[in-house]
Amino acid sequence: MTLMMPQRTGYSRAETFSDLVVHGVGLVAALLAVPVLVILTCSQGGGLALLGVSIYGATLVAMLVCSALYNMTHPADWTSLLRRLDHSAIYLKIAGTYTAFALASAAPAGWFLVWIWGCALAGAGLRSFAPDSWRGAAIGLYLVMGWSGAVAGGALFDDMSSRVFRLILTGGILYTAGFAFYLSPRLRYHRTIWHVFVMAASAVFFAAVIVHVLE
Repeated sequence: MTLMMPQRTGYSRAETFSDLVVHGVGLVAALLAVPVLVILTCSQGGGLALLGVSIYGATLVAMLVCSALYNMTHPADWTSLLRRLDHSAIYLKIAGTYTAFALASAAPAGWFLVWIWGCALAGAGLRSFAPDSWRGAAIGLYLVMGWSGAVAGGALFDDMSSRVFRLILTGGILYTAGFAFYLSPRLRYHRTIWHVFVMAASAVFFAAVIVHVLE
């Protein structure tokens, strides 16, 4: 098998290295922070909240691992598989994040979890089995899932403090703003910049989960 850089037109070694540094920092931070979140949740009584943050933590780490693997140097014939895993893991992370809020909340959100996980599985299916045929719909689904809570998560958000809601809104704005760089392949370091936005948004959402669990 021949080693090659990830399939990104015109992306230099320096740009790829910068992207790997961003992933490395994000992954180390997540591996250190998730156990802290679990311990803090246990101190509050655990229960469904513990299940929620465990799912969230697992999907967060999985997303970062899959993204790092796809964006690092790898055998050429691994590219398709790693791309599918990377893109699918994003759906699961979005659903995992909402799960943490829902299961740590007193508000009923069962139907919303069915909706968000249904979207996640549909998106993962599209990215896994029809990555090119439905690319536009699959990309649009990321944004639909990310903002669906603000539109349809009524009872869930009513149970949150204004501080948690502001953090969630900030994280959503960061993700959405960063997406513009993802769609700008002619811009130098566009992929690195996009992933910086992803890490920043993930950090903000992590803070929101901690605040929501501890309140």
